[in-house]
Amino acid sequence: MIELTHVSKEYPKRGYALHDVSFHIKKGEFAFLTGHSGSGKSTTMRLIHMAERPTRGEVRVAAFSSERVTERDLWKVRRRVGMVFQDFRLLPGRTAVENVGFALEVTGTPQKAIQSRANRLLTQVGLASKAGARVEELSGGERQRVAIARALVNDPYILLADEPTGNLDDRATRGIMDLFWDLNARGMVVLMATHDLELTRRHPHARFFELDQGKLVYDSATADPVAS
Repeated sequence: MIELTHVSKEYPKRGYALHDVSFHIKKGEFAFLTGHSGSGKSTTMRLIHMAERPTRGEVRVAAFSSERVTERDLWKVRRRVGMVFQDFRLLPGRTAVENVGFALEVTGTPQKAIQSRANRLLTQVGLASKAGARVEELSGGERQRVAIARALVNDPYILLADEPTGNLDDRATRGIMDLFWDLNARGMVVLMATHDLELTRRHPHARFFELDQGKLVYDSATADPVAS
């Protein structure tokens, strides 16, 4: 479902954020991408979401390749890959159901269908009772659930979560992790970037990758450090 082959990403003035990274995540896997701040986790997530292209190497997501997909066809990738961020990125002044529905509005989906699907997704993430609440009225955990519901509007095969629990307390974090595992149990690939090693220790059955200064240094599938 996700494959990086000798991927490097270089930025002007900043240098390399990733250097010769290769890994493969299979259908149905739940994986953590770990590493200290600045290790390349967010860059990796952006490359998988194809918000950016690698300087060298290839990123494959489902049937799409970074070497061949055009800017015009990126919407097809986004329908297969949902993205959740640490800072929620919700629309201020709008309700939970309006935030979830916005992702469908831009595709021209009829309003009645938008309302029905948005409410169904909020029910799925445990927020049916807060559908009409403005985002400013929601707790951090509730806002993140709205963001997750929004990421699911197109029935993606893959869910990317970039430090989704970084701003949440322990109780909210447990709720979000339970939701991710539930989605994974239904067949969705989940890749979560986090620097919280204590969180990853609570989930020893997940796949683990570790980045250090832009290099992949550990893959739990091999149980050995990755050769540099």
